[in-house]
Amino acid sequence: MTVVPELQDIHIQPQSERTLRLLSYNIQVGIGGSRLRDYVTKSWKHILPHAQTYENLDQIAHLASAYDVVALQEVDAGSLRSSFINQTEYLAHKALFPYWKHQLNRNLGHIAKHSNGLLSRFKPEEITHLKLPGVIPGRQAMVVRYGSVENPLILVIMHLALGQRARQRQISSVCDIIGHYEHVILMGDLNCQPDSREMNYLLKQTQLCEPTHDLKTFPSWRPKKRIDHILVTPSLKVNDVHVLDYPYSDHLPIAMNIQIPENVDIF
Repeated sequence: MTVVPELQDIHIQPQSERTLRLLSYNIQVGIGGSRLRDYVTKSWKHILPHAQTYENLDQIAHLASAYDVVALQEVDAGSLRSSFINQTEYLAHKALFPYWKHQLNRNLGHIAKHSNGLLSRFKPEEITHLKLPGVIPGRQAMVVRYGSVENPLILVIMHLALGQRARQRQISSVCDIIGHYEHVILMGDLNCQPDSREMNYLLKQTQLCEPTHDLKTFPSWRPKKRIDHILVTPSLKVNDVHVLDYPYSDHLPIAMNIQIPENVDIF
């Protein structure tokens, strides 16, 4: 039997006024992993449903319930492997989020529906979908606006390609959208490390700040790579950032608490 961790064991900082608690998690469709050979021995779970998926999703929902905004990558929008259940919606209901949105990136019909997801305790005023370039189509960024058009908080959720050239083009597309905004949060599995050429380009073309360099998230059973990130612009004060030892995917989740300026109305 799997014991659900108590919330106090998940290193959650208490929320204060105008604090936004952020979580980014590549959940690998609810497929857990504890060693490299699982990619082979458990590969059938990417096609067929299995009971462990929903035990893992319930654990993920338990974690997500302690946050205000959750960015999800590698969620399924309702296919055979997820028992035709939209996993973003499932997590929203389980974790009692009033607002949620999935972004269908690659639709393989009954086999798989690769998606990004948003869970939010605050109402987004606008959500747009930005198609990202790549040799293999099916990557998008979700661009979320909170607050007024005049002084918004912009949230970007994305899962970038495995190839460096494709990531460079995808980041360039995102920079064109967010480069002029003052208050920006970018969350997701960027598949590149802090010292990469793509990350350096992103930081130079926007006001986003350099990520913390020692937050290793992949693979979850022996983290060596720093490829999951939460980046913010200088107007958003970071109170805390850390990786959570919550191995219900092949990635570990990354969390951040930020302070929202008084003139940004999202609460």
